[in-house]
Amino acid sequence: MSYNFFALLGRMKYIDRWGLMRNTQVENIQEHSHMVAVLSHALAVIGRERFGSRVDPGEAAVAGLYHDASEILTGDLPTPVKYDNPAIKEAYKAVERVAADKLLSLLPQELWGEFAPYVREELDPELLTVVKAADKLSAHIKCLEEVKAGNSEFRLAAEQTRVALEKMDLPALKYFVEQFLPAFELTLDELQ
Repeated sequence: MSYNFFALLGRMKYIDRWGLMRNTQVENIQEHSHMVAVLSHALAVIGRERFGSRVDPGEAAVAGLYHDASEILTGDLPTPVKYDNPAIKEAYKAVERVAADKLLSLLPQELWGEFAPYVREELDPELLTVVKAADKLSAHIKCLEEVKAGNSEFRLAAEQTRVALEKMDLPALKYFVEQFLPAFELTLDELQ
């Protein structure tokens, strides 16, 4: 018998994000998940080294990799639609739960215990906070990149994601925003 879990994960590259927006550079959920993993790891390292957090950076990176896995089956529902009203939000969460369980069913049952917390996002609250912050930070970075490329379509989204970041009570995120985020607005020559 063969299992399809990893082959299906490999199709994350076919699910585009920001479906209602004109993009200068299309981003898929595989690219996004990689960035969320990198940012989750960074926030966990910063949190541990500067603020005494107990979140394991390796576990944060893994959680970031799998945080949107269910979207392989559901697609990426745009945020303005997903959070438009409580009924849509709750219905979509139910769809995500079904999709996560379907994905897990594509693994041998003895592996479920290792993958289920990540695919279902049933994580330690402190770890989940780090991943959610990294997810929002990744969205904000995408917006900055689009605006930098002259795409005013992302101007309001950049403002909204920045406000959402500022509302998050995570010292490591505040540190990242102050110390590392400005570099995302630089050109390649300025980065070197």
